[in-house]
Amino acid sequence: MRVEIWADIACPWCFVGKARFTKGLAGFAHRDEVELVFRSFELDPNRAKGEVSPVLELLARKYGRSLDEARAMEEHVAAAARAEGLEYRTEGRDHGNTFDVHRMLHLAAARGRQEELLDLAYRANFAEERSVFDPEVLVALAVEAGLDESEARAVLADDSAYAAEVRADEREAAELGANAVPFFVLDRRYGISGGQPAEVFTRALEQAWAEREAAEPAAAEREPRAGAGAGAGAEAEACEPEGACAVPQS
Repeated sequence: MRVEIWADIACPWCFVGKARFTKGLAGFAHRDEVELVFRSFELDPNRAKGEVSPVLELLARKYGRSLDEARAMEEHVAAAARAEGLEYRTEGRDHGNTFDVHRMLHLAAARGRQEELLDLAYRANFAEERSVFDPEVLVALAVEAGLDESEARAVLADDSAYAAEVRADEREAAELGANAVPFFVLDRRYGISGGQPAEVFTRALEQAWAEREAAEPAAAEREPRAGAGAGAGAEAEACEPEGACAVPQS
């Protein structure tokens, strides 16, 4: 069974959601028969390459909040991340265009190292003092993930390398009705939006597996729609285009 995950490296709920999905997958009896594919989704595609700004200032400006209120928003996400055993910095992070990161992730996919690079990029962006928007950092992460340094540099030097693959992922997300990430598609039957609890993912995997075995061939061609999940829980935190993430109500 294939599970596709649309996400952006700049999305904190994608970081948390992947950890929750991983825990949910661990509780699934057929976990060794699940293929994970990570798809591209840019939260801020119109941001100029090289234009990087502090996350706290971005949040304050976008939501019309003070820096202290923006810091509280980050603490809300940090608490969720730490509950999943993840490190999360609330100060000193930056935000920028993630197109090059997605292109590098497609190179990693072609070399069988996609999840390794994704995890390293998430950790660098949310837990470490390393900016994924710095080309040298991105190359270093690619090498850590097992990619060839010269090949990684060649991809960054050629803006067309894997660009079509990134755009194809983004078009498909729009066709599926995904307007926020993370967005999980199970076996092309169910779409689950947001960083749901681990047990929701386990139930969804179980139901998708059961229906997969019983489904007629034509049923496998159905396209999932955002929010239509197997055993999906309540609406979970997610990030929308232009960097808009769920704002805590209290």
